[in-house]
Amino acid sequence: MESMETMGNHRGSNETRDLLLALGGVALMAFGAGLVMCHPVVKRYLENLGINEIVGGAIPDLERYLKLRSM
Repeated sequence: MESMETMGNHRGSNETRDLLLALGGVALMAFGAGLVMCHPVVKRYLENLGINEIVGGAIPDLERYLKLRSM
């Protein structure tokens, strides 16, 4: 039978492993998204979609929201 200290250490290592796996997954998703966004066809598609105009229009609203929230 395992002692309580050994069981506690084992549980902690599982939590650490799970955290590392989750962070590794997030890093891989960000890296993959960066690779996709660098492709010329994707860039052309996004330019035609007008993403810059949408983001540019949303920034003043975001600034107003943050000012109201800080009051």
